[in-house]
Amino acid sequence: MSEKIKVGVIGAGFIGPVHIESIRRLGFVEVVALATSSEETAKAKAKALSIPKAYGDYRDLIEDDEVEVVQITSPNYLHFPQAKAALEAGKHVVCDKPLAVNSEESRTLVDLAKKKKLVNAVTFNHRFFPLVQQSKALIQKGALGSIYLIQGGFLQDWLLYDTDYNWRVEASKGGKLRAVGDIGTHWMDTIQFVTSLKIESVLADLATFIPLRKKPRGKVETFAGKEIKKMVEYEEVKVDTEDLAIVLFKFADSQARGVMTVSEVTAGRKSRLFFEIYGSTSALAWDEERANELWIGYRDKPNEILPKDPALIDESVRKYARYPGGHGEGFPDTHTQCNRAIYEYIRDEKYKEGVKPDFPTFEDGHIQQLLCEAILKSAKTGEWVKVKED
Repeated sequence: MSEKIKVGVIGAGFIGPVHIESIRRLGFVEVVALATSSEETAKAKAKALSIPKAYGDYRDLIEDDEVEVVQITSPNYLHFPQAKAALEAGKHVVCDKPLAVNSEESRTLVDLAKKKKLVNAVTFNHRFFPLVQQSKALIQKGALGSIYLIQGGFLQDWLLYDTDYNWRVEASKGGKLRAVGDIGTHWMDTIQFVTSLKIESVLADLATFIPLRKKPRGKVETFAGKEIKKMVEYEEVKVDTEDLAIVLFKFADSQARGVMTVSEVTAGRKSRLFFEIYGSTSALAWDEERANELWIGYRDKPNEILPKDPALIDESVRKYARYPGGHGEGFPDTHTQCNRAIYEYIRDEKYKEGVKPDFPTFEDGHIQQLLCEAILKSAKTGEWVKVKED
C-alpha cells in the first residue's frame, strides 16, 4: 500500500461528490481518478473536482495501476458489473447502496470478494450518526430491557409532483423497488444494526400515486428536479416503481414487532430517517431532522433528551463524535465516518489478519436485497413472506 491510499471513483452525480469530499477529509486517502458515462463529462467533472485523471469508460479506471480502491457511486443497475470487474482486477471495492438490483447479483459479489480476499463495503452511512451508535450501545447494555416495538421510517418529498423525475423511477435502472430499495434499505439496515435483531418475515403494502411522470429530454441529477421551474420539453413515462411502502416486520428469536413507512412523496419531509424503539423498561427515539438529540423515555420518571456530546455519550461511541457538544454533526459527517472505518481497515491491513470489519460489507448489502425481494413478493401476494436464508 502506498503512503496515501489511491482511489478511483465511478460516478459523479449527486452522491459522487459527497463520497469524494468525505474521502478527502480523511487525509491519508487520495482521489486520483474519476470515471463517468462519457469522456467529455468525465473531464468536466474531474476538472471541477480537481481530480487528475478522467475516464469515459469505468473499465479504464479499473485497469489504472495507480488505483488501489474503486469507489462506486453510479446508477444502481451499473453497480454489479462495475463491482465485479473491480474485484476481478484485484481492487478493493466500496459501493454505494444498493449493492446490486437482485440477490443473485449480490450473492455473486459476496462470494467473489471472499474468494479474492478483498475489502468490500456498502455505504449505509446512517449507522455512523453518533447518536445512532449511542442507541446501539444503550440496547447492548440492556437499557431498554426486552424490545417490544420498533417503528419509524424514511420520508422525503423530492418526487412529490409528476414533473419530478429521476432514473430511479424506472425499474430497469433503479431496480423493481424504488422507495424501499432507495431509502427503505437505509432504515432496515439501521434498525438491524441498532437492535442486533434480524428481520425474519415481512408483510408489505406498496402504492404508486403518480403512474405517469414527465421526463425532461435533458439530464436531471438526483434531487435537482424540483429546482426546474419550467420544463420546455418532456415526455410522459409510465412509472413501474412505488412511491410509498408500509411494511410490518417480525424478528428472529424475538417477540418484537416492527413497522416501517417509506415515502418519496411526503410534502415537507426532505430527508427524515427516524426510529422509535420501545422496550420493557424504557424507550428511545432518534430523528435525522434532529440528528444531535436522542430522546429516552421512561414510565416512572421524567423523560430525557441526550445531546450529541462526547463527554456524555458512551465511551465506545466517542470516536464517532468528532466535534465537541454544541457542534452539530450531520449527513456529510456520516459519510466521513463510514469511509474512515473502511479506509483505516485497508490502511492497517486488518483484512489480512481476519479482523471483523466495523462497517457495512457486501454481506450487509446482500441481506438488503433478500429483504427487498421478500417485500416485493409480499406486496404481490398480500401475505406474510419469510426472508430467504442465504
